[in-house]
Amino acid sequence: MNIITLSVLSLAMSTDAFAASITKGSTLKNPRFLSAIKLGLLFGCIEAIAPIVGWLIGSAGADYVEAFDHWIAFVLLVGLGIHMLLESRKEDDDDDEEVTTNTKRSFIATLLTAVGTSIDAMTVGISLAFMKVNIYLAAAMIGLATTIMVTIGALLGNVMSGWVGKKAEAIGGVALIFIGCGILYSHTMA
Repeated sequence: MNIITLSVLSLAMSTDAFAASITKGSTLKNPRFLSAIKLGLLFGCIEAIAPIVGWLIGSAGADYVEAFDHWIAFVLLVGLGIHMLLESRKEDDDDDEEVTTNTKRSFIATLLTAVGTSIDAMTVGISLAFMKVNIYLAAAMIGLATTIMVTIGALLGNVMSGWVGKKAEAIGGVALIFIGCGILYSHTMA
């Protein structure tokens, strides 16, 4: 996988966290840069760890599935892309969470959101194990992209919450579908 494909993958992995950060930013009246950076780092670190965990899981079984690993990568990436597209089309719940003053409760909710948005990165990590990708470079790129996107999303949340969040997730889904198709094409035509 070349650096351009890894860059597209990194951006695709950060779109759901970006959408979540827009939502989080929309609850803040005037988000501060330091708060946005902290949120970005939290999401970015978790998003960077997730593909490594997935890669370890995938590496354990890579020798057994080498003959059809490209099909596994294709199914996982395209399936995840379709899931992201479907999620981008769902309506948000009208009864949004109340803004809580309890910092501990708010941090736990934010942490769970970060973990929830990183599940797709773990799935991608499983796919990367079958492609002999430098997982540390991929994880660093995914974490950096997520940190930047979440920071921007938190800062722009009150302005953008209504029209960007779901579109970003849809674009990420389409990117994953194209990457999955590209992997399948490159292995079946080689």
